[in-house]
Amino acid sequence: MTHAAPDPADVRAADAPRKRVLLAAPRGYCAGVDRAVIAVEKALEHYGAPVYVRKEIVHNRHVVDTLAARGAVFVDETDEVPEGARVVFSAHGVSPAVKASAAARNLQTIDATCPLVTKVHKEAVRFAADDFDILLIGHTGHEEVEGTQGHAPEHIQVVNSPDDADHVEVRDPERVMWISQTTLSVDETMETVRRLRVKFPHLQDPPSDDICYATQNRQVAVKKLAPSCDVVITVGSANSSNSVRLVEVALDAGAGVSYRVDKAAEIDPAWLVGATTVGVTSGASVPEILVSDVLAFLAEHGFGEVEEVRTATEDLMFSLPRELRADLKAAGEPTGRPRPDGRRRLDVQPV
Repeated sequence: MTHAAPDPADVRAADAPRKRVLLAAPRGYCAGVDRAVIAVEKALEHYGAPVYVRKEIVHNRHVVDTLAARGAVFVDETDEVPEGARVVFSAHGVSPAVKASAAARNLQTIDATCPLVTKVHKEAVRFAADDFDILLIGHTGHEEVEGTQGHAPEHIQVVNSPDDADHVEVRDPERVMWISQTTLSVDETMETVRRLRVKFPHLQDPPSDDICYATQNRQVAVKKLAPSCDVVITVGSANSSNSVRLVEVALDAGAGVSYRVDKAAEIDPAWLVGATTVGVTSGASVPEILVSDVLAFLAEHGFGEVEEVRTATEDLMFSLPRELRADLKAAGEPTGRPRPDGRRRLDVQPV
């Protein structure tokens, strides 16, 4: 009996390494981001354009461009907003001085500060009232850090990194406590705290963890998949602190290489040469449509098999800002959250 020789193409296919994508879950929109974006969308629907927004509502270029196309006007400071107009404060929060400036210009404000950031503000105010020196672990210049520091400027100093801990000076080493920016690397933050505690043994912790649940969950998911990945791609903008941290976390957890992109078009196909497993995640201000585009790009390059790596399930939701809720209720419009899934697609693409 004779047998036909195997087709060389079949042999090559059998020998070809299996290519796959490990997709992190949770990823993308957190409750605070979803709330802030919906607040601007609802404001545009209810009041009409323009609706002014101080700073980027969240740190994502696609989201900002999409909302701008619908009539949102993004400004750096409240003095750029016409007298008496309506302005939304971003999810990152603002200082009392910014609120006072808005009041002086008779602006109608909608405060979309993430409730978890508001919690940190309240901690700062409370401990400043007790005359503690407050060490704010975070990145100087980040909008959230500026807003938090503005709540107790005489008591707060920023600690940017573990190395900075060695240079901190306080008035009374027995009356010092730490708080943190909500979007930091958990590991680096705790290393900074460890080094601060060496210098200040009486250092007090905040009443509850300041790094937000979503930041932690996304980092845990990346830590789980990274050791199996030749490449990890994080979708997120360059000014998104939590997205940048995910790139670092992936590397620290064992990924071969780690990259950040705003969108699929920024992926260099050369990154995929020789890779068999690609990890994908996204920062807490990234809509799922951008992740879908990345998965489509990877499928076109042979990575069509997608396995989700889930480490937590998120069901937290925040109600809309009270100012907006009150106006919607007075007009007989629904005040509930329209979408239970935070990673929903935006309705309008940027122009």
